Amino acid sequence: MSTYDTLKAVFEHIDDNRTSFLERLMDYLRHPSISADNIGIDEVGAILVKMLTDIGLDASLITTAGHAMVVARWQKALGKPTVLLYGHYDVQPPDPIDKWLSPPFEPTIRDGRLFARGAGDNKGQHFAQILAIESHLKTHGTLPCNVILMLEGEEEIGSPHIADFVRANKDILRADLVVTADGPRHASGAPVIKFGSRGEVCFELRCTHANRDLHSGGFGGVVPNPIWTLVHLLGTMKNSAGEITIDGFHDDIEPPSIEDLVAVERLPLDIESLMLGLDLSRLDAPEGRPFYERLCFRPTLTINGFHGGYGGAGANSVLPSEALVKCDIRLVQAQDPQDILRKVAAHVEKHAPDVEFAALTSMYPSKTPIASAFTAPLRRAFIAAQGEEPLLVPAGFGSLPSYVFTKILDIPAFETPYANYDEANHAPNENLTLSCFYSGIRTGAALLHELGQDG
Repeated sequence: MSTYDTLKAVFEHIDDNRTSFLERLMDYLRHPSISADNIGIDEVGAILVKMLTDIGLDASLITTAGHAMVVARWQKALGKPTVLLYGHYDVQPPDPIDKWLSPPFEPTIRDGRLFARGAGDNKGQHFAQILAIESHLKTHGTLPCNVILMLEGEEEIGSPHIADFVRANKDILRADLVVTADGPRHASGAPVIKFGSRGEVCFELRCTHANRDLHSGGFGGVVPNPIWTLVHLLGTMKNSAGEITIDGFHDDIEPPSIEDLVAVERLPLDIESLMLGLDLSRLDAPEGRPFYERLCFRPTLTINGFHGGYGGAGANSVLPSEALVKCDIRLVQAQDPQDILRKVAAHVEKHAPDVEFAALTSMYPSKTPIASAFTAPLRRAFIAAQGEEPLLVPAGFGSLPSYVFTKILDIPAFETPYANYDEANHAPNENLTLSCFYSGIRTGAALLHELGQDG
């Protein structure tokens, strides 16, 4: 049988089983697995181990200091590459429940979409990978390359234990590359291959002056206002021109490669539609900075929330006693989250020593060169499965714990999103289009095939 016929037979198996594959996904989504509240995590981990064992993988639950990691493997393709497929079986809490048009854990199909918590993030996507593996085994009794599947139960709470897990289990995770099916396709609908993700640090700033709220007439201009203290501090961290002005913040940033710059030039962009859809009259400063340069190659400082004083109806001339602001910073290659947190803390101490700084969470950025030897088989897989050349995105705009693969295992890591751009992950009415689900299975199958051809 030719290599073309080998993959064609797998595609035919996928087409013949579309109904049963969808029913099985819906059954999987009915089981909550909310890591933040420790709801259903153990049950879904056990479901996965049985599912993966039943299709012919050697699967187990491996304990961590938090929720267990599901690891499964098939390593009988001598002389062929080993791909590690990463995903996460935990989901976000479904709140606010009243915004859902159908119950979040009762999967419902409407207008060619499957609505449920976890449909796109990430159960639907890693389930497509599992079905791709199963389809090869059902069709040919073997896989074209070696596979390790690693499914995490803590991604939605920041992956606090994944680095320690990977360090402690390097031997069983030894692979040639990592592929993660997570996140949405490009806004244009085109498939994408992402070559990294931005890192992140989260922190809060808290300021307390008086020991109680005061009357603004009797004490305004005399007692310092903690909201103003934080406003002035934040103004020293990022100016009106959009420049982050924390000392040393930009020291370690690596400039994009020629391949990176060429890739972003090819990404489709309809800025007018974007602004119209969001009712924007302008983009953030600085003016003239290219759109994708901002998202791939530049760090950010975002105020996530500002809390203090009176926010109810009408007026209340109060001078608040305390205020709190929460922020995040998205990091690019090769910024170190701990170094950045130290620099933020030093900046706060210098400009507002009466403000309390507290680091919350952190994650390193990751980066794989577009010139990687594995780029070609990944591109071929998308073309074979979807009939379309994928866009190459130098770095994903959000954050995933891919750094554990690129920095700890020292292997290239790629993201190949299967979900639709408007999947509403983390929001009510999360969904996955049926066409994306089926094309995800085909793409996962083609990926294994193409890696096997490369040898």
